[in-house]
Amino acid sequence: MSIHIIIDGYNLIRQSDRLSVIDRRDMQSGREALLDTLAEYRKIKQHKITVVFDGTNAPSFSRRGEKLNGVKILFSRNGESADTVIKRMAAMEREKALIVSSDLDIVNYAESQGAATISSPEFEEKVTMAAYIDTNGSGMEDKEGWVPTTKKKGPRRRLSKKKRRSRVKISKL
Repeated sequence: MSIHIIIDGYNLIRQSDRLSVIDRRDMQSGREALLDTLAEYRKIKQHKITVVFDGTNAPSFSRRGEKLNGVKILFSRNGESADTVIKRMAAMEREKALIVSSDLDIVNYAESQGAATISSPEFEEKVTMAAYIDTNGSGMEDKEGWVPTTKKKGPRRRLSKKKRRSRVKISKL
């Protein structure tokens, strides 16, 4: 099953230590830095990625959806927030969607529609780790020779079906 990653753009920028510094200097530079990071991530993972920004501060030429290095960029219409666009997309995509936002209103709505969610800082960590592993090899072997196994440890309590599906989607990042 293909994952469609739908990102609350300004939420991710403002939650990120690196991107928020760039955004404070120039909003357009902050957006470009995010899109460059996501384009590099898409080269590694090949997931369908859509970034949604509020249209209030959008450049006049980019009101429609456009693609940049395989990353689809959407700006909300005048009078509409990016949150509304993300909720609409979550309702359409349902189980195929992975919503990246730390906004509890969006997260709760997306989960009620069957979409998986991940917080912005956690997603940024996954993107950083994917880039690190891509440049430095597999990263699966520790210095002591530890290799991941399937041996089970801990309590035998099973997560709910919804949480297991969400965990599977997040593990693909």
